[in-house]
Amino acid sequence: MITNAQAADGELIWQPDPERAPETGVGRFAEFLAGHSVGIGAGYDELWQWSVDEPGKFWELFAEFAGVDLGGTPGPVCSSDPMPHTRWFPGRTLNFAKHLLQGHEGVALIGIDEDGKREEVTWAALRRDVASLAAHLRSCGVGQGDRVVGILPNVAEAVVGLLASASVGAIWSVCAPEFGPGAIVTRFAQLEPKVILAAPGYRLGGKDRDRRGELVEIIAKLPTLEHIIWVGRHTSIPSIPTQIPGTAWEQAIADPAELVFTDLEFSHPLWVLFSSGTTGIPKGIVHGHGGALLEELKMLLIHSDLRPGDRYLNVASTSWVLWNSLVSALGVGATAVLVDGNPTFPSLDRVWQIAAAEQIAVLGVGAGFIHACAKASLAPMLDHDLAALKSVQVTGSPLSADGYRWVYGNVGDVWLNSMSGGTDIASIFVGGCPTLPVHVGYIQAPALGVRVESWDEAGNPTRGKGELVVTQAMPSMPLSFWGDDGSRYHDSYFATYPGVWRHGDFIEFTLQGILIHGRSDSTLNRNGLRLGSADIYAVVESLQEVAEALVVGAELGVDYYMPLFVHLANGVDPSIAREAITRSIRENLSVRYLPDDIVFMPGIPHTRTGKKLEVPVKRLLQGAPLESVADLGSVDNAVLLEEYARFALSRQTVSP
Repeated sequence: MITNAQAADGELIWQPDPERAPETGVGRFAEFLAGHSVGIGAGYDELWQWSVDEPGKFWELFAEFAGVDLGGTPGPVCSSDPMPHTRWFPGRTLNFAKHLLQGHEGVALIGIDEDGKREEVTWAALRRDVASLAAHLRSCGVGQGDRVVGILPNVAEAVVGLLASASVGAIWSVCAPEFGPGAIVTRFAQLEPKVILAAPGYRLGGKDRDRRGELVEIIAKLPTLEHIIWVGRHTSIPSIPTQIPGTAWEQAIADPAELVFTDLEFSHPLWVLFSSGTTGIPKGIVHGHGGALLEELKMLLIHSDLRPGDRYLNVASTSWVLWNSLVSALGVGATAVLVDGNPTFPSLDRVWQIAAAEQIAVLGVGAGFIHACAKASLAPMLDHDLAALKSVQVTGSPLSADGYRWVYGNVGDVWLNSMSGGTDIASIFVGGCPTLPVHVGYIQAPALGVRVESWDEAGNPTRGKGELVVTQAMPSMPLSFWGDDGSRYHDSYFATYPGVWRHGDFIEFTLQGILIHGRSDSTLNRNGLRLGSADIYAVVESLQEVAEALVVGAELGVDYYMPLFVHLANGVDPSIAREAITRSIRENLSVRYLPDDIVFMPGIPHTRTGKKLEVPVKRLLQGAPLESVADLGSVDNAVLLEEYARFALSRQTVSP
């Protein structure tokens, strides 16, 4: 029940109904453990402590609870090798696609195009299409370890492509079609794919976007390609002839086939997810069938309380790791709702319209979407019937205290589940628990099986703000980076604290819950005082005058320059905004947080998955050329980033 939609920062704003606790994923798992003679207390804290004290037992029993069918020879759950060399379930076998596809009936997928066209895909139809596509891939010579890639929007064909590839033991990777050709090639060329599934066009913002010219360029730079499957039914743009053999999607799935799953070693590569590519060649993060499956199921069953028959909508493109979570909802027996195109076209309210019309039970959105809804003064619970909605998941960046208050004042009596994880682990470090209360501005709890801690610069655990570290292996930690000899993997996570995973976020544990303070690798460090960019965003972006902001701190020789870039709300006078920003920082933070400059810009640049480009902008200010700071095809607006490059150059020109 809601306690106070106007609660102050850190105060209780929602608490669960204790009578419903046994129905939740947490409650059912606790009951399952009791039946297996695991003696723990009734609270989540005791459950978490047991899960990290007895990780082997936890993961073994969770796999059984989740219905994961493990073949092979039973043995130790994990090896004694330290991170990153720990091996999970050695000698055991499974197939990711098999768990997602078998044992369910009814509606598996609901696809909604930008123009409102809607289709349902039953489990039977999904199994049929996966079987046919898998047979087609085999006829093209695709087998275990071969790479199949996709340039596809958020449509059912992308789901079928992933599952068909997994079923034959091939390795899958996908990019959203709006990525630039350079960004796609820097990713896929690393993989040397044998087959590509490509959409000749896509619909975005009410228009069909023709990608044929870009696809010609991409295909020419992927010399290992042997076959193209054209996915064209969601656009009016036709396919194009190429020297490489091609097949229309309808032909590729036309012939009925038996659904066959290759039995694979637990850590056989499943997919390659790519980093944003803003600081060099994108890292190809390789996850295995078993690790990805267990972590995704844990996140959905336990930390999202997703149940069989629930409808799950996560607003994500195919390039974002959350799309993989959306597909993984099939493994729970839930229905995945795929929204193609721009989910907020023609307005932000469209997401809430879909949530009401489709009776969504769990809705996943980015923090930026919630903040935008608050600024637009939306009130979904007044405009739509959201009776089926039981949870709103928020990720992507820290959710402000005002974001919490907006949800409880305008969405209704839902469980607000703020979580933080990453592409790196295809899961979460900290997140929600449906049996715990929600405090304004705070994430509820560490995830089961994750020994996550806050460490200071000396490597000592602290309850206060520090580096987010994981001191014990997780099944979904990357198997490797594609093409890496292990050095880049080590440098990315283990160089700071040997044998301990450092994620690159600031975290703080408090009595009210957990705070994520933003990225530590873009930390502001003015005169030895380390400041979190998230602290500044929380107070600046809450202002009605500000649409969005970006702050960086750049070492310029002996000087330190900390500008705040601001995208103003429509019609706002810059001088009024400047005064409001300065006053808000002084009153809510400290004069130490006041920027050296407030620079008004036409927008804030992001990766295509919505992360602000703090590090690339910092490097521009330090004199790096634009082409070296970011893969322009992987950013949401390359022209906008050029504006920042011109600003950086103008400062260098006038500097003494």
